[in-house]
Amino acid sequence: MTKGTLFIISAPSGTGKSSLIRAFLKKKIINNVEVSVSHTTRSIRPGELDGKDYYFISIKKFKIMVKKNKFIEYAKVFNHYYGTSYTSIINKLISGKDVFLDIDWQGAQQIKKKVINSKSIFLLPPSKKELISRLKKRNQDSNFIISKRMKMVKTEISRFHKYDYIIINDDFNTSLLNIKYIILSQRLSVEYQKKHNVDLIQNLLKK
Repeated sequence: MTKGTLFIISAPSGTGKSSLIRAFLKKKIINNVEVSVSHTTRSIRPGELDGKDYYFISIKKFKIMVKKNKFIEYAKVFNHYYGTSYTSIINKLISGKDVFLDIDWQGAQQIKKKVINSKSIFLLPPSKKELISRLKKRNQDSNFIISKRMKMVKTEISRFHKYDYIIINDDFNTSLLNIKYIILSQRLSVEYQKKHNVDLIQNLLKK
């Protein structure tokens, strides 16, 4: 039985989910939280580190891992594969750590069916105009790719009702606080407390 909670975080590209996760962990807003590092076949971007942002691997190695059932979920997005290692997540959860998982809506649906102890968060941009502006400012994609990403936005956002929580990422610091409140609410739930304070509860119930 896992003790930690898996927090799935999804959003259209450029909404700011990766930046929020990095800032949350760097500032240590809540202890005992880690991020799950996914595997991808896309090229490494400026400022990214292998093993920290993603495990950057070849398509051949990725497909071998698929055949060996190493991934709890995987998907192809913009001609690149992304996958989440099953053992890396489960081991963290069993140890009692809460885990952030940054994946798209396709992966989120797969994960929720396999990891019962999970909560999902969907980030929304404040507007389409702001989303386009953020995509251009990060200077990582061509105008063609940005156009393709924007065409997918409606499809991605239409899945919002499949998630447990929604955060509109208008103000960065407010969004960090909202993530904090979601984690705290989960840690105060009856199910969570039953797992983490079982001895205390049993002792209090003794005659």
